[in-house]
Amino acid sequence: MPHDRVWIFDLDDTLHNASAHIFPHINRAMTQYLMTHLDVNEESANRLRMEYWQRYGATLHGLMRHHGTDPHHFLHHTHQFPQLAQMVVRSRGLRTTLQRLQGEKVVYTNAPMAYAEQVLRLLNIRDLFTGVFSIESSRFQPKPAMSGFVLMLNKMKLQASRCIMVEDNLPALKTAKRLGMKTVYINPRNKRPSYVDARLVSVLGLAAIKNL
Repeated sequence: MPHDRVWIFDLDDTLHNASAHIFPHINRAMTQYLMTHLDVNEESANRLRMEYWQRYGATLHGLMRHHGTDPHHFLHHTHQFPQLAQMVVRSRGLRTTLQRLQGEKVVYTNAPMAYAEQVLRLLNIRDLFTGVFSIESSRFQPKPAMSGFVLMLNKMKLQASRCIMVEDNLPALKTAKRLGMKTVYINPRNKRPSYVDARLVSVLGLAAIKNL
């Protein structure tokens, strides 16, 4: 595999298991935020949270677009993790797997920067990445929006044709493929769509991929 390739990694449910503890915590915090700041009941708040996430790729984008929500206020109040070190689920061998991959590595996440940096440090892999592109970096244009991808490529001075996107979210991979990237889908169950070049059960399988 060429050394000049750039690996672009999603963070949550790609580099670590966020579904076990972190996502339920964030979902509860977001629902509470909507209840408080939109003055709606729990059922309505949950419905809006899911609707905006499915339509825009991030609940925040829907809140900004339809309710004028301050993104920094929202991120601050929904990403409080006093026990994050106990919530991060680490995969044994992750650091070794990433070290074996030839080429530059960056993280592209819809999560806020402070959270992303903290998780990467807890995973003991922050030093392996040349940069982190967060929801703030994308000017709050979350994946799978094309505009966020273009900002990421421009800011990090990357050519899409050199990049391999490693991600658990199919709409984001579809955008990456449209830009000319190679795509790796991290998912233990689903089939591989035509715009996915490889599907893996875990990111730990990356070292075995050939000819991407």
